[in-house]
Amino acid sequence: MAPAAQKRTPIYEQIKQDLIGRIAAGEWAEGEQLPSEHELVASLGVSRMTVHRALRELTARGVLSRRQGLGTFVAPQTAQADLIAIRDIAEDVRARGHAHRAEVRTLEAIGADAALAEIFAIKPGARLYHSLIVHFEDETPIQMEERFINARFAPDYLKQDFTAITPAHYLQRIGRATEIEQIVHAIAPDARARKLLKIDADQPCLLVTRRTWAGATPATKSRFTYPGDRYALGSRYKVSDFGG
Repeated sequence: MAPAAQKRTPIYEQIKQDLIGRIAAGEWAEGEQLPSEHELVASLGVSRMTVHRALRELTARGVLSRRQGLGTFVAPQTAQADLIAIRDIAEDVRARGHAHRAEVRTLEAIGADAALAEIFAIKPGARLYHSLIVHFEDETPIQMEERFINARFAPDYLKQDFTAITPAHYLQRIGRATEIEQIVHAIAPDARARKLLKIDADQPCLLVTRRTWAGATPATKSRFTYPGDRYALGSRYKVSDFGG
């Protein structure tokens, strides 16, 4: 690890990226046991506390699994997204040690139809932005993302290169949502989803429908379609955080 990188990035983060890279390179396969904390301390030349933190955080992200009394193992790399939080799918894919890429199928300005006008509290025909993007993990399509964007909330949306930055990353950078509505359904894929996700008609899918607000302004309406055998949704939180 170069001295310049050490100044920019905490040591435990460097260790996390090193372990992710070694898993991606095939040094440890799924289900294979990693060296013990003691062995990692000796080979990396860092403190046990630093190694412990790196392993703990990779476990929390689903990259590793820790078995009491047995050690640390490479977790099955089934894609998983947080059910509550708005996450960047590119970050999730890279955290698993895989390559992310996106294909932009549609990026355009449209006039709102009656249904969208009601959702966004605007007049029919008012300007909205629309995007349709397919996200890949390595060469496997794992998400079809369709978004409708309030042009007042993100006036430069159409100027972005969404093969280099995800819509989630861009939208959170310009203004975080103050209110989120999220609904999950199990669905049969329509013809468009079957084509873009390269799945059969009998492949069940997860559909996440999400609306966000920035203050009192409706900001986005999005639909995320996932092949059921390639993705999972989950979350972990303290019950007190949600009042029940």
